[in-house]
Amino acid sequence: MDLGSFREAADRIAPYIKRTPLEYSHSLSKRMGTSISVKYELFQRTGSFKVRGAFNKLLQMPDSERSRGVVAVSGGNHAQAVAFAAAKLGVDAVIVMPENTPAASVAATRDYGARVDLEPTIAECFEKVREYEDQGRVFVHPFDDEEIITGQGTLGLEIVDTLPDVTDVIVSIGGGGMAAGVAVACRQARPGVRVWGVETEGADAMSQAIAAGAPVELPAITSIAKTLGAPYVSERTLSLIRENLESVTVVTDQDAVRSMELIAERLKVVAEPAAACTLAAAERLRVQFTEQSRVVLVLCGGNTSLKDACTYLAMF
Repeated sequence: MDLGSFREAADRIAPYIKRTPLEYSHSLSKRMGTSISVKYELFQRTGSFKVRGAFNKLLQMPDSERSRGVVAVSGGNHAQAVAFAAAKLGVDAVIVMPENTPAASVAATRDYGARVDLEPTIAECFEKVREYEDQGRVFVHPFDDEEIITGQGTLGLEIVDTLPDVTDVIVSIGGGGMAAGVAVACRQARPGVRVWGVETEGADAMSQAIAAGAPVELPAITSIAKTLGAPYVSERTLSLIRENLESVTVVTDQDAVRSMELIAERLKVVAEPAAACTLAAAERLRVQFTEQSRVVLVLCGGNTSLKDACTYLAMF
């Protein structure tokens, strides 16, 4: 992946996605003692960054593959993104989801036009995906795919193009596709930019992989930040993260929920905990910034229901 590939991806997907706002926050800047701007990717189509990668992947598939249909596995934002992109491009899509997926996510995925197959566990979801692949469908991986990563990286290009003097970007990590793409794109467009990752306890597959030196499969996802809940990362995303991120900070669910509350109060948007945790990480990383820093928090998704948000607040 080079800067040219990110530029080409941005041009390719431009007719299908939104260029989301990047705005300075006076209240967060005052709180942090440095300049804080927010990339409102939760305003993206389907409510998260995932459509960037989904469109970049599907648009490059030859007709011979599109005609076979696609299959994806996800309990969250990737499901909705693939369903939406497939519908827009006239591709038949099946999304395999675990039975504990929030009802709102299942309903949204169906509303976007995909057929949903519910399976008891995430392991059984992947087994079902293999069955669909055997039937001829093309698997659209949520993160271990260069075209997906390049598509997600267009988010980084928007940041550096909109705020040329950006010094630091803080991004959430699930499987690592967005963080890897954003980091590579930012650093190629602006070599001095530092990119920082954040996970929540109980959904920290990347941190554990970095510590172990290889991908580690989590026995269970215990964090409430389910959209960070990749049970493992890939060799590809692990390598890109190690080469291009400064560090990965792990915060608690309580940190993420309190940040969600503060964002709702000050920024007037409801970010899912998996996105709000970037503010919690910024608090931890405060010593890394100066008054001259230009920090961007990526709010990568807003797919949480008001009912779930109230439940999270009541938990902490």
